[in-house]
Amino acid sequence: MASEQMRAHLEKMRTAPRREQRTIQECRASVEDGLSDQPVPSNVDIGDLEVAGRPARKYVADGARTDRAILYLHGGGYVMGSLDTHNSLMARMSVACNAVVLGLDYRLAPEHPYPAAVEDAVAAFEVLAQGTDPDHIMIAGDSAGGGLTLACMLALKDTGMPMPGCAALLSPWTDLTASGDSMRTEARSFFLDTAAKYAGEQPLDTPGISPLFGDLSGLPPMLIQVDATEDLFDDASRLEQRARRVGIPVDLVTFDGAFHVFQVYAHLPESEEALSGIGKFFSRNIG
Repeated sequence: MASEQMRAHLEKMRTAPRREQRTIQECRASVEDGLSDQPVPSNVDIGDLEVAGRPARKYVADGARTDRAILYLHGGGYVMGSLDTHNSLMARMSVACNAVVLGLDYRLAPEHPYPAAVEDAVAAFEVLAQGTDPDHIMIAGDSAGGGLTLACMLALKDTGMPMPGCAALLSPWTDLTASGDSMRTEARSFFLDTAAKYAGEQPLDTPGISPLFGDLSGLPPMLIQVDATEDLFDDASRLEQRARRVGIPVDLVTFDGAFHVFQVYAHLPESEEALSGIGKFFSRNIG
Protein backbone atom coordinates (compact mmCIF):
# COMPACT_ATOMS: atom_id res chain seq x y z
CA MET A 1 0.00 0.00 0.00
CA ALA A 2 1.28 3.44 -0.91
CA SER A 3 2.44 5.62 1.97
CA GLU A 4 0.52 8.71 3.05
CA GLN A 5 3.31 10.86 1.60
CA MET A 6 3.11 9.00 -1.70
CA ARG A 7 -0.66 9.39 -1.90
CA ALA A 8 -0.37 13.11 -1.20
CA HIS A 9 2.33 13.50 -3.84
CA LEU A 10 0.27 11.63 -6.42
CA GLU A 11 -2.74 13.85 -5.69
CA LYS A 12 -0.57 16.93 -6.14
CA MET A 13 0.62 15.58 -9.49
CA ARG A 14 -2.94 14.75 -10.54
CA THR A 15 -4.29 18.22 -9.78
CA ALA A 16 -1.35 20.19 -11.15
CA PRO A 17 -2.30 22.45 -14.10
CA ARG A 18 -1.65 20.90 -17.49
CA ARG A 19 0.81 22.81 -19.65
CA GLU A 20 0.79 23.10 -23.38
CA GLN A 21 3.65 21.76 -25.50
CA ARG A 22 6.83 23.63 -24.56
CA THR A 23 10.22 24.17 -26.12
CA ILE A 24 13.22 22.10 -25.02
CA GLN A 25 14.56 25.11 -23.15
CA GLU A 26 11.28 25.55 -21.26
CA CYS A 27 11.16 21.84 -20.41
CA ARG A 28 14.72 21.96 -19.11
CA ALA A 29 13.97 24.98 -16.96
CA SER A 30 10.83 23.35 -15.57
CA VAL A 31 12.69 20.19 -14.57
CA GLU A 32 15.45 22.23 -12.96
CA ASP A 33 12.91 24.24 -10.98
CA GLY A 34 11.02 21.13 -9.92
CA LEU A 35 13.89 18.95 -8.75
CA SER A 36 16.94 21.04 -7.89
CA ASP A 37 15.71 21.92 -4.41
CA GLN A 38 15.50 18.36 -3.07
CA PRO A 39 17.28 18.07 0.31
CA VAL A 40 20.80 16.70 0.52
CA PRO A 41 22.15 14.77 3.53
CA SER A 42 24.48 16.88 5.64
CA ASN A 43 27.01 14.05 5.97
CA VAL A 44 27.99 14.01 2.28
CA ASP A 45 30.95 15.93 0.86
CA ILE A 46 30.14 17.25 -2.62
CA GLY A 47 32.58 18.65 -5.13
CA ASP A 48 32.47 19.61 -8.81
CA LEU A 49 35.16 18.47 -11.22
CA GLU A 50 35.76 17.57 -14.86
CA VAL A 51 35.87 13.98 -16.08
CA ALA A 52 36.75 13.05 -19.67
CA GLY A 53 36.09 16.61 -20.75
CA ARG A 54 32.62 16.81 -19.18
CA PRO A 55 31.38 18.47 -15.97
CA ALA A 56 30.92 15.96 -13.18
CA ARG A 57 30.12 15.90 -9.48
CA LYS A 58 31.63 13.72 -6.77
CA TYR A 59 29.75 12.61 -3.65
CA VAL A 60 31.49 11.07 -0.66
CA ALA A 61 29.39 10.19 2.39
CA ASP A 62 31.07 10.20 5.78
CA GLY A 63 32.90 6.91 6.18
CA ALA A 64 32.33 5.86 2.57
CA ARG A 65 34.81 3.40 1.08
CA THR A 66 36.86 5.29 -1.47
CA ASP A 67 37.84 2.05 -3.23
CA ARG A 68 34.19 1.50 -4.19
CA ALA A 69 32.45 3.73 -6.72
CA ILE A 70 29.24 4.37 -8.62
CA LEU A 71 29.02 6.11 -11.99
CA TYR A 72 25.60 7.76 -12.06
CA LEU A 73 23.84 8.77 -15.29
CA HIS A 74 20.84 11.04 -14.76
CA GLY A 75 17.51 10.75 -16.51
CA GLY A 76 15.60 13.30 -18.57
CA GLY A 77 14.83 11.71 -21.91
CA TYR A 78 18.36 12.44 -23.18
CA VAL A 79 17.23 16.04 -23.69
CA MET A 80 17.05 17.44 -20.14
CA GLY A 81 18.11 16.75 -16.57
CA SER A 82 21.42 17.66 -14.97
CA LEU A 83 23.70 17.20 -12.01
CA ASP A 84 21.47 19.65 -10.14
CA THR A 85 18.19 17.83 -10.78
CA HIS A 86 19.69 14.60 -9.41
CA ASN A 87 21.90 16.14 -6.75
CA SER A 88 19.86 14.80 -3.83
CA LEU A 89 19.47 11.32 -5.31
CA MET A 90 23.19 10.94 -5.96
CA ALA A 91 24.08 12.17 -2.47
CA ARG A 92 21.61 9.77 -0.88
CA MET A 93 22.97 6.94 -3.02
CA SER A 94 26.46 7.57 -1.65
CA VAL A 95 25.03 7.14 1.85
CA ALA A 96 23.01 4.04 0.95
CA CYS A 97 25.92 2.30 -0.77
CA ASN A 98 28.68 3.64 1.49
CA ALA A 99 30.64 4.44 -1.65
CA VAL A 100 31.83 7.32 -3.82
CA VAL A 101 29.30 8.45 -6.42
CA LEU A 102 30.42 10.20 -9.59
CA GLY A 103 27.62 11.98 -11.42
CA LEU A 104 28.22 12.77 -15.08
CA ASP A 105 26.86 15.73 -17.04
CA TYR A 106 26.80 13.94 -20.41
CA ARG A 107 25.93 15.81 -23.60
CA LEU A 108 22.22 16.22 -24.35
CA ALA A 109 20.16 16.05 -27.53
CA PRO A 110 19.05 17.55 -29.80
CA GLU A 111 22.27 19.60 -29.77
CA HIS A 112 24.27 16.38 -29.36
CA PRO A 113 22.36 13.33 -30.64
CA TYR A 114 23.41 9.70 -30.33
CA PRO A 115 26.12 8.49 -29.83
CA ALA A 116 27.32 11.52 -27.83
CA ALA A 117 25.81 10.40 -24.51
CA VAL A 118 27.14 6.86 -24.88
CA GLU A 119 30.60 8.15 -25.76
CA ASP A 120 30.61 10.38 -22.68
CA ALA A 121 29.46 7.56 -20.39
CA VAL A 122 32.10 5.16 -21.71
CA ALA A 123 34.83 7.77 -21.40
CA ALA A 124 33.81 8.56 -17.81
CA PHE A 125 33.84 4.87 -16.90
CA GLU A 126 37.32 4.53 -18.39
CA VAL A 127 38.57 7.40 -16.23
CA LEU A 128 36.88 6.03 -13.12
CA ALA A 129 38.30 2.57 -13.76
CA GLN A 130 41.83 3.98 -13.81
CA GLY A 131 41.59 4.65 -10.08
CA THR A 132 39.06 2.01 -9.01
CA ASP A 133 38.96 -1.68 -9.87
CA PRO A 134 36.14 -2.08 -12.45
CA ASP A 135 34.78 -4.99 -10.36
CA HIS A 136 34.26 -2.44 -7.58
CA ILE A 137 32.25 -0.03 -9.75
CA MET A 138 28.49 0.02 -10.25
CA ILE A 139 26.94 1.98 -13.11
CA ALA A 140 23.49 3.33 -12.29
CA GLY A 141 20.91 5.58 -13.86
CA ASP A 142 17.23 6.43 -14.05
CA SER A 143 14.88 6.54 -17.04
CA ALA A 144 17.03 7.60 -20.02
CA GLY A 145 20.02 7.31 -17.69
CA GLY A 146 19.00 3.71 -17.03
CA GLY A 147 18.92 3.01 -20.74
CA LEU A 148 22.24 4.80 -21.08
CA THR A 149 23.66 2.58 -18.33
CA LEU A 150 22.73 -0.48 -20.38
CA ALA A 151 23.99 1.06 -23.64
CA CYS A 152 27.26 1.99 -21.93
CA MET A 153 27.81 -1.60 -20.83
CA LEU A 154 27.05 -2.90 -24.34
CA ALA A 155 29.61 -0.45 -25.73
CA LEU A 156 32.19 -1.53 -23.15
CA LYS A 157 31.62 -5.16 -24.11
CA ASP A 158 31.83 -4.44 -27.83
CA THR A 159 35.23 -2.78 -27.40
CA GLY A 160 36.59 -5.49 -25.09
CA MET A 161 36.84 -3.20 -22.09
CA PRO A 162 36.37 -4.43 -18.52
CA MET A 163 32.81 -4.59 -17.21
CA PRO A 164 31.54 -2.94 -14.02
CA GLY A 165 30.74 -5.22 -11.11
CA CYS A 166 27.00 -4.59 -11.39
CA ALA A 167 24.39 -2.10 -12.55
CA ALA A 168 21.27 -0.48 -11.07
CA LEU A 169 18.55 0.73 -13.42
CA LEU A 170 15.65 2.84 -12.14
CA SER A 171 12.64 2.71 -14.48
CA PRO A 172 15.03 2.35 -17.43
CA TRP A 173 14.03 3.58 -20.90
CA THR A 174 15.38 0.70 -22.93
CA ASP A 175 13.08 0.66 -25.98
CA LEU A 176 12.88 3.99 -27.81
CA THR A 177 10.57 2.46 -30.43
CA ALA A 178 7.81 2.56 -27.77
CA SER A 179 6.69 -0.98 -28.62
CA GLY A 180 5.95 -2.11 -25.05
CA ASP A 181 2.35 -3.03 -24.18
CA SER A 182 2.51 -0.76 -21.12
CA MET A 183 3.16 2.30 -23.28
CA ARG A 184 -0.15 4.17 -23.17
CA THR A 185 -1.41 5.77 -26.36
CA GLU A 186 -1.40 9.29 -24.92
CA ALA A 187 2.25 8.94 -23.86
CA ARG A 188 3.58 7.26 -27.00
CA SER A 189 3.79 10.43 -29.10
CA PHE A 190 5.80 12.21 -26.38
CA PHE A 191 8.26 9.35 -26.05
CA LEU A 192 8.65 8.96 -29.81
CA ASP A 193 9.17 12.70 -30.30
CA THR A 194 11.86 12.73 -27.60
CA ALA A 195 13.43 9.56 -29.00
CA ALA A 196 13.68 11.15 -32.45
CA LYS A 197 15.58 14.10 -31.00
CA TYR A 198 18.10 11.71 -29.46
CA ALA A 199 18.39 9.22 -32.34
CA GLY A 200 18.99 11.81 -35.04
CA GLU A 201 19.48 9.97 -38.32
CA GLN A 202 19.81 6.52 -36.73
CA PRO A 203 16.98 3.94 -36.55
CA LEU A 204 15.26 3.85 -33.17
CA ASP A 205 15.87 0.11 -32.81
CA THR A 206 19.66 0.55 -33.01
CA PRO A 207 20.97 -1.33 -29.93
CA GLY A 208 23.01 1.67 -28.79
CA ILE A 209 19.79 3.70 -28.76
CA SER A 210 17.36 0.98 -27.68
CA PRO A 211 19.66 -1.36 -25.72
CA LEU A 212 16.77 -3.75 -25.04
CA PHE A 213 17.47 -5.10 -28.54
CA GLY A 214 21.20 -5.59 -27.95
CA ASP A 215 23.12 -8.75 -27.13
CA LEU A 216 22.96 -8.81 -23.35
CA SER A 217 25.20 -11.83 -22.85
CA GLY A 218 28.23 -11.21 -20.70
CA LEU A 219 26.78 -8.25 -18.80
CA PRO A 220 27.10 -8.06 -15.00
CA PRO A 221 24.25 -8.54 -12.46
CA MET A 222 21.51 -5.96 -12.68
CA LEU A 223 18.99 -4.48 -10.29
CA ILE A 224 15.88 -3.02 -11.94
CA GLN A 225 13.37 -0.92 -10.03
CA VAL A 226 10.09 0.10 -11.67
CA ASP A 227 6.53 1.08 -10.82
CA ALA A 228 3.91 -1.44 -11.89
CA THR A 229 1.65 1.15 -13.54
CA GLU A 230 4.12 3.33 -15.45
CA ASP A 231 4.52 3.57 -19.21
CA LEU A 232 8.01 2.09 -19.10
CA PHE A 233 7.07 -1.01 -17.11
CA ASP A 234 7.53 -3.24 -20.17
CA ASP A 235 10.91 -1.65 -20.87
CA ALA A 236 11.95 -3.01 -17.47
CA SER A 237 10.12 -6.35 -17.48
CA ARG A 238 11.26 -7.29 -21.00
CA LEU A 239 14.82 -6.39 -20.05
CA GLU A 240 14.61 -8.79 -17.12
CA GLN A 241 13.27 -11.56 -19.35
CA ARG A 242 15.90 -11.08 -22.07
CA ALA A 243 18.74 -10.84 -19.56
CA ARG A 244 17.66 -14.02 -17.78
CA ARG A 245 17.55 -15.90 -21.09
CA VAL A 246 21.29 -15.32 -21.52
CA GLY A 247 22.14 -16.12 -17.91
CA ILE A 248 22.44 -12.61 -16.44
CA PRO A 249 21.43 -12.42 -12.75
CA VAL A 250 18.62 -9.86 -12.48
CA ASP A 251 16.65 -8.51 -9.52
CA LEU A 252 13.40 -6.94 -10.73
CA VAL A 253 11.78 -4.95 -7.92
CA THR A 254 8.29 -3.69 -8.68
CA PHE A 255 6.64 -0.91 -6.69
CA ASP A 256 2.87 -0.60 -6.72
CA GLY A 257 1.22 2.78 -6.36
CA ALA A 258 4.27 4.92 -7.06
CA PHE A 259 5.29 6.74 -10.27
CA HIS A 260 8.13 7.05 -12.74
CA VAL A 261 11.48 7.59 -10.95
CA PHE A 262 9.91 8.43 -7.60
CA GLN A 263 13.37 7.87 -6.09
CA VAL A 264 14.33 11.48 -6.84
CA TYR A 265 11.98 12.73 -4.10
CA ALA A 266 13.69 12.45 -0.73
CA HIS A 267 10.52 12.83 1.40
CA LEU A 268 8.84 9.64 0.18
CA PRO A 269 9.22 6.48 2.33
CA GLU A 270 9.19 4.47 -0.90
CA SER A 271 12.23 6.42 -2.05
CA GLU A 272 14.05 5.51 1.15
CA GLU A 273 13.04 1.87 0.65
CA ALA A 274 14.30 1.92 -2.92
CA LEU A 275 17.66 3.45 -1.95
CA SER A 276 18.04 0.90 0.83
CA GLY A 277 17.47 -1.86 -1.74
CA ILE A 278 20.11 -0.37 -4.02
CA GLY A 279 22.52 -0.28 -1.09
CA LYS A 280 21.91 -3.96 -0.30
CA PHE A 281 22.34 -4.91 -3.96
CA PHE A 282 25.58 -2.93 -4.14
CA SER A 283 26.92 -4.56 -0.98
CA ARG A 284 26.03 -8.04 -2.24
CA ASN A 285 27.70 -7.59 -5.62
CA ILE A 286 30.53 -5.15 -4.90
CA GLY A 287 31.19 -5.72 -1.21
